[in-house]
Amino acid sequence: MYIENHMDVLGLGKRQLQPWSTVGSSMPYTEYKIPIRVSDYNHTHHLLPWRPSTGFENIEVIPLARKCISNYPLDTTNGVMHKPLKFPDLVTGCHKDPVHASRAALYTRYTPNEWFQKQMKYYNEADSNRHLSERLRNDALKIVRSAKEKIQYGQLDTGRRLGERINDVSFWRNEISSELERLLQEIERLQDCRSVLEKAIRDIEGPLHIAEECLYHREARKGTELVHDESEKCLLREIDNLKNCQKKLEACLDKCKDQLRNCRASQNQLELDLKNKESALGIDMMCHQLNNYSHGLQYYAGIEKYDPCLSEQECWSEAANRIIQKSQHERNMSSQLRTCAESIINKVSQEMWDSWSNTNNALTHRSSELLEAKNKLQQHLQKVQQEIFDVEKNMELMRKAIADKSHAIKVAHTRLEARMHRPDLELCRDNAYLSLQKEIDEIDHQVKRMHKALKELEDQHQRLLRTRTALEHDLALKIDSIYIDREKVCGLRRAYPVNALFRF
Repeated sequence: MYIENHMDVLGLGKRQLQPWSTVGSSMPYTEYKIPIRVSDYNHTHHLLPWRPSTGFENIEVIPLARKCISNYPLDTTNGVMHKPLKFPDLVTGCHKDPVHASRAALYTRYTPNEWFQKQMKYYNEADSNRHLSERLRNDALKIVRSAKEKIQYGQLDTGRRLGERINDVSFWRNEISSELERLLQEIERLQDCRSVLEKAIRDIEGPLHIAEECLYHREARKGTELVHDESEKCLLREIDNLKNCQKKLEACLDKCKDQLRNCRASQNQLELDLKNKESALGIDMMCHQLNNYSHGLQYYAGIEKYDPCLSEQECWSEAANRIIQKSQHERNMSSQLRTCAESIINKVSQEMWDSWSNTNNALTHRSSELLEAKNKLQQHLQKVQQEIFDVEKNMELMRKAIADKSHAIKVAHTRLEARMHRPDLELCRDNAYLSLQKEIDEIDHQVKRMHKALKELEDQHQRLLRTRTALEHDLALKIDSIYIDREKVCGLRRAYPVNALFRF
């Protein structure tokens, strides 16, 4: 230590310290050669005013290697000889010259002030480093706690949002599942309605064939019996009505098929969206159950920068709502179509039944007329008056029927007049008002028909009076007509050839 301090004062520069021993070292040790110039010790130094400038004596320092007490080997590999180190003799120099020893001691020591400042420097540096280290440790602990709290809060917030997302997906999944179930039920009902329409269209073929066959048989009448009577008119109207009904049912069937296609398209969208939501729900539930100790956790570098999303949350909910609304619209359209189809079927069945009944009544009435004419012809002249009496009786019955219809038309008129006294906006053209008008028109129509039939009876009564002499010829024609209407035509129309599908 003394040698190092002395060399620092001399300005020879700091030298690198070498290990005390090379034992156990794998690398050979080479001692640094420090050249010493003896003349440097005689220089007078003026940098330190307290240093004495005279009385210094250099002593020769014998290398320790000569006494074999040092681990420093002598290096003679380069063949350079150096002068021995010379230091002031502080041990024995005092016996030779005390002044010399004091001067050397002043030259080789620091001042107490420097020693104290150096110690204070070390103390202050140690205190500052300790305070800095403590502050850094506290800051590090705060950062760790803050990072832990923020990460835990972030995980809790993400878990809460995943739970909310699971609730949203579950809600829309349940809504879509319920809507899909209702749509499937509606599709099944619409398929049944389609089957009913197809069956109704096929069932119309029977009455249509019978009506055409009846017309064909009635063309076989002869002479004056080949008339365009009410029975034939009813048959023609029945054929036209059946064809119109068939067209209505076919048009409704086409709409039903189109609606079935639309419903199946909505069903496909619901099933696809339901499958996607179930898959997303499973993934979100798995993500919601993950924690820091779950298995299979991995790093995916840069995944937070990759955005594969195709929609926003609002667009997502709007898309699900739009699919459900479309399905509801299709269900409503299907329900309206089924109601319309049922109404058309009931209306068609009622029209068919009315046409069938009117034609049968007309045929029955015509047959009765022919039968009456036949009886009159068979009774010859003696029974002409009796036949006239029967016709008059029938006429009275018709008049009574016409008179009886006056009660019904009075009721309808009274209802219509009473409803005209409704106040303000209650005086509306509702279904009841239209029904009353239709009822009055129907009664007038039926009364006109009965008047027409009554007129025919009266004409027939007059014809009987005028054609008393032509009874024999006319008798054969009427027998033939009676056979056609009663046996051929009415024989085909005894049973209504329509399935119980039609409700009346």
